[in-house]
Amino acid sequence: MEYMTTLMENVLRYVGTIALTDWLDIILMAYLLYRALKLVGSSRAVNLGRGVLIFLAALALSDVFYLNSINFILRNIVTWGVLALIVLFQPELRRLLEQVGSSRLGSLNPFARAQQVSTMETTIARTVEACVEMSATRTGVLIVFERQLPLDDIVRTGTTVDAQVSCELLKNIFFVKAALHDGAVIMRNGRLLAAGCILPLSHNTNISSDLGTRHRAGLGMSENSDAVVVIVSEETGAISVAIGGMLKRHLTGQTLEKLLTNELIPQPEEEQKPAFKFRLPWQKKGGKEADEHANK
Repeated sequence: MEYMTTLMENVLRYVGTIALTDWLDIILMAYLLYRALKLVGSSRAVNLGRGVLIFLAALALSDVFYLNSINFILRNIVTWGVLALIVLFQPELRRLLEQVGSSRLGSLNPFARAQQVSTMETTIARTVEACVEMSATRTGVLIVFERQLPLDDIVRTGTTVDAQVSCELLKNIFFVKAALHDGAVIMRNGRLLAAGCILPLSHNTNISSDLGTRHRAGLGMSENSDAVVVIVSEETGAISVAIGGMLKRHLTGQTLEKLLTNELIPQPEEEQKPAFKFRLPWQKKGGKEADEHANK
């Protein structure tokens, strides 16, 4: 008990010596680390991040409890661990630098944003056109639109294409006798990045029994990332979209285009509509239909 009291007093005394600039330094470093993890963030990065935290906790505890041998080994591992992380995450780090140098700075350019929006609108239109046509012929489709979370691990399971999106290209990829028709297509920044990719299956036990492997793969991808996944059933031709582990089924072409536009082309903050409408106490609660019409 005395040891804990002394420890708490030392901690409080140390916190009291931290200057304002030190707190600012800590906050900035935490923010930069958060942004780096958000850009690099893949399932592998998250798991490795947990391992690093456990390792650092073990290092701190070995120092507190004077475990000199373990502390010596862990400190030497840290020396080589930084180099190992750089080698292990070389593709992700390169992508991080590319995003910092292009998209993040390019987003400040209104012309660059307009070009990105135009490219995405064209991609969505051609994707919807292809899905509607393949729905009519009951051709199985699995298309993944990457968003903030990079899908490099998934891309490596397939074949790199890196081509402009067209209705004909999508129909050729998912043609039943094509070599890549069983896998998923990965879209990145409005381009068809890869095809024939393998997606993780959902482990949700509440999935309807009439959903096959393609739907389970689409749901699994949406559960493990922020991607938007478009699915066309080979059995029924129904068009579905999986987002955040939720499946929206039996979509028309018009509904699919509207949904993809809302999810993949975020509106500027000043153009976004408020989540609720403020009403003064003396105003009537009626006119719900008028309010809904005004918000459309």
